[in-house]
Amino acid sequence: MPLTPGAKLGAYQIQSALGAGGMGEVYRALDTRLDRPVAIKVLAGHLSSSPELRQRLEREARAVSALNHPSICQLYDVGSQDGTDFLVMEFLEGETLADRLRKGALPLNEILKIGIAVADALAFAHRQGIVHRDLKPGNIMLTRGAAKLMDFGLAKPLGLTAASGPVATSVPSFTAAPTVSGPTPLSPLTAAGSIVGTIQYMSPEQIEGREADARSDIFAFGAVLYEMLTGNRPFQGKSQITVASSILERDPEPLSSLKPETPPAFEHVVSVCLQKNPDERFQTAGDVKLELQWIASGKSSASAATAPAAPAPSFRRERLGWAAVLLAVAIVVGGMFLHRPVPASRVYRTDLNPPPKTSFNLVGDAAGPPVLSPDGSSIAFTASGAESNSLVWVRPLNSTEAHSLPGTEGATFPFWSPNSRALGFFASGKLKTIDLGGGAPQVICDAPFGRGGAWSSDGVIVFSADANTPLSRVPAAGGAPVSFTTIDFSRHSSHRWPFFLPDGRHFLYLAMNHDTSKSANDTIYYATADGRENRPLLRAESNPIYAAGYILFARNDQLMAQAFDPSKGTVSGEPRPVVNGVMNDFTTWHMDASASGDGLLLFASGSGSEVQLVSYERTSKQTTMIADKMANLYSASISPQGDRMALDIDSGLADIWVLDLGRGVRTRLTFGPVSNLSPVWSPDGKWIAYTAAGGPNSGIVRKRSDGTGAEEVLVPVQEPSLASDWSRDGKYIFYSRVAGDQDGVWVVPLEGDRKPRRVLERGAAASLSPDGHWLAYESTESGLSEVYVAGFDGPQGKWQVSAHGGLGAQWSADGKELYFMDSTRNMMVVAVKSSAGALQFSAPQLLVSTAGWSAPFEFYTVSPDGKRLFLPKAPLQVSQSVSVVSNFLAALNSP
Repeated sequence: MPLTPGAKLGAYQIQSALGAGGMGEVYRALDTRLDRPVAIKVLAGHLSSSPELRQRLEREARAVSALNHPSICQLYDVGSQDGTDFLVMEFLEGETLADRLRKGALPLNEILKIGIAVADALAFAHRQGIVHRDLKPGNIMLTRGAAKLMDFGLAKPLGLTAASGPVATSVPSFTAAPTVSGPTPLSPLTAAGSIVGTIQYMSPEQIEGREADARSDIFAFGAVLYEMLTGNRPFQGKSQITVASSILERDPEPLSSLKPETPPAFEHVVSVCLQKNPDERFQTAGDVKLELQWIASGKSSASAATAPAAPAPSFRRERLGWAAVLLAVAIVVGGMFLHRPVPASRVYRTDLNPPPKTSFNLVGDAAGPPVLSPDGSSIAFTASGAESNSLVWVRPLNSTEAHSLPGTEGATFPFWSPNSRALGFFASGKLKTIDLGGGAPQVICDAPFGRGGAWSSDGVIVFSADANTPLSRVPAAGGAPVSFTTIDFSRHSSHRWPFFLPDGRHFLYLAMNHDTSKSANDTIYYATADGRENRPLLRAESNPIYAAGYILFARNDQLMAQAFDPSKGTVSGEPRPVVNGVMNDFTTWHMDASASGDGLLLFASGSGSEVQLVSYERTSKQTTMIADKMANLYSASISPQGDRMALDIDSGLADIWVLDLGRGVRTRLTFGPVSNLSPVWSPDGKWIAYTAAGGPNSGIVRKRSDGTGAEEVLVPVQEPSLASDWSRDGKYIFYSRVAGDQDGVWVVPLEGDRKPRRVLERGAAASLSPDGHWLAYESTESGLSEVYVAGFDGPQGKWQVSAHGGLGAQWSADGKELYFMDSTRNMMVVAVKSSAGALQFSAPQLLVSTAGWSAPFEFYTVSPDGKRLFLPKAPLQVSQSVSVVSNFLAALNSP
């Protein structure tokens, strides 16, 4: 019986019908617990009536629910109520590929984009042991800018309900029932009670009743590619029998006869997918994806007109020789690389622009400057749009287009694997890797504040996990990281930016000091990952890179090169300038440059100054500088009275300072010997609570804001913790912990036994509403940092407030607004209303756009009256294009 709007299945409230098919009806519904839209599929009676089929369906559902991939529609839940079995899935807005095909065939570039996404999804699922078995246009949803595969694994042929023996081996029965008529039959062809699936896309082995495997999906995928290009299915007939016969006995009409302009490489891919014998098809969906990516990159245009009979290694990434790279950057017309021979001794320079509607992330903690692959063929970088999250992008140098990597939201500082087929990066407090051949990113280990990584040919990643940590090593496949350098804090405060040398054993790194008065100690070191060798090499103030016999580093905005023997670890001669105007980010000690052994150089241009604390007026939209020349200002918190500011400034070790806003006088509150971080004010302004980290008295402490008296330890905590808020009634201090099973938001009462307790198992940076009822916090439970609100000590409910990334939530003094930063560090605000014990939030509104501010740190604070916001600003002058220079060695070798 169809469900009506308002009906409930467990926690899900039906809103409207979406459609129906062989498996049942589909509805749009609301998950009342998480306040999010979902799709509910109510299973047809013939699937629910059989206990055997229900049990098998539930087993498959549990497996499919683990398929967390950006191109797969997520299965959230399986339920049963009053004899009604249902599935709860991610709600997708858009149209199915079947609906799109009603309008006609698709252009090749769109086919390749969809095909790559679907092949990536199939490859990921197959690696998890899940086969789709009902791949067809109706199960591919086209959303804004993406394609998602639906009904994964749940449309498996279950056999005849009356059959005896194992369901999986039952032979399908086909009838002479007519197929859907018309030139482009797009509706599912399903024989209820006989077979669950769509005949026109079934592989020969499925039709013959043999068990389907991953290669069956590849056959169906070939049929979908064929239909996208031609608008017709490759196998047609007037009945199920004739369609099945066509699949078993006939080859489809060649694509080149229907679409003469079809690239031979694309026809080859479709032809191999549609081979009758599974052994003669592509054996993995990952291979198909690589072939499609190869075609999309334009490499197939140079191929011979006749494709090879079997999958050729053309999709593999081959090293581009110097001649090809030199030709690629020789001449630019409208941003495109044109190839023609040029004298090797000449130097050519051009500019690369970010992808449309995005900007390069070139400076600050969230940067991801472009880096060349070891084979010199591609560039990886991060970029963000005004309404999109930061993603890792990859651009082949012989292509005019870059493609983003799904699942890399919030990524910073990407680095390449030695074979140029994978990338490492930092996101959501983790070190991650992603295979460019397909699949979702893999979490390797914790890295709260990554400061660079390098990947050796021995399968080891050396990385800096935080701003004040030594270097660690970890297997690239994942495992427990091991610290292997030791920081001499009398000279340095951080080891960062490792760079492996060609032998895969030795690497370079920067040892630096956050205290600019000790910048003379900043040094590049030569070391091995086993810790046996570690010695200073030369003084520098940026990350080192190596290329073609030279070590490259920055001095101010000048890129320098010095002759270097990587096997001996020795420099010779004097440093020589390569180019001027290189962006050397003083906030991270990182220059935006990369080079290859063939003499290809790319760099971003810019210059910077020290951090300013500025005030933004909500009414006039004007900014005013409050304080400047604070190179390492990590956080700020305004007092409840609005007259003072608590600042967290790192001058080797972080300490708390108090800035008198009326007089402009800054007074130091703490004096080490450990790092003192994250200040929060008591409601009366008489105390400041903060985190003391790195000594025997580590934990959450407080001290009088006028500097008198000793500090008082409230909660002794050795693991990383950060204070985040002090309740308006003065009774509680909230803090976050990031220590394995102790993760989450904690609260310590300032009355009674002062025993801390965990109030949220997932989340950080909690802020309590003025009425004491609601906690706003950030969490990565969805895979991306978002802002949530949940009840505290009594009220129930949970809401996701941000939609496209959020962090640093803070309540207004009256509780009627909630502020937060989005993923691009813009300031957002939502209006908050309370009704019948629940909260209502307006859509997030842009309050302050920080585009072009180059704010190096993620913090803000709001005046008690809500009229002014205080944010960090680094007036960096950064070009939004990246320069590419061929044969940069010519300048060094010239007399």
